[in-house]
Parts: sequence; structure tokens; C-alpha cells
Amino acid sequence: MATTTVPEVNTNTPEVKKTPPVSLTASAVSKVKEIMGQQNPVPAGLRIGVVGGGCSGFSYSMQFENAAGMMDKTFEMDGLKVFVDATSVMYLNGCLVDYVETLEGAGFKFENPNVKSTCGCGSSFSV
Repeated sequence: MATTTVPEVNTNTPEVKKTPPVSLTASAVSKVKEIMGQQNPVPAGLRIGVVGGGCSGFSYSMQFENAAGMMDKTFEMDGLKVFVDATSVMYLNGCLVDYVETLEGAGFKFENPNVKSTCGCGSSFSV
């Protein structure tokens, strides 16, 4: 006589966290939180996206948001909520955002493995 075991299914487990398409360095998260703290009211999170335009076809977009949109994916990075729209996810997959300060200036730097070429000024890219 054979015995069959049925695995127990737990329906109360939270959804497995997906790997975010874009990552922020500790420096970038810290700077975003610092800037957010100066806003009134304080935003709910940061939106990172890709928009059409620029010399090479696409450019990056960063802005504060009060809530996620209907088609957004929401990720949390060191207490910072990051919203990415469904279209931008495919262009940002594997992208790293850093905040750098040099003698020439300071700002957010995108390192995106999907980029095939950039324009001369460095503000837009093509995939």
C-alpha cells in the first residue's frame, strides 16, 4: 500500500520581494533622503524612470512622488520607497544610481548596462 503526502500550502505568506530593476548606492539613498527631508510636505518616495527625448533618444528622470501610480512597481531601499513605471523597468534593469561629488560638480550618476551609446553631453542615451 503506497502513501501519498500532500505538501501543506500556506496562503498567508507575504509576496516574495522581487529584485529591483534599479539599485541606489548608500550615498544616493542618503542624498535623496536629505533632499526629501527639506520638502514640505515630505514626499512618499522617489520616482526613477526613462523618458523619450535628448540627443540619443532617451533620458533619465528622477522626481519625488506622494504615491505610487497604478502601473508602478514599488521597491524599498534602506527605508526609501522607489517607484518605477512598468515601461521604464525594462530600460533600467541592472542600473545602478550613485551620488558623486567632485571638484567639477555633484549629482546623480546612472550606470546602466543596457545603454548602447550616449550623447556627447552625457544627458541622454540609446538602447
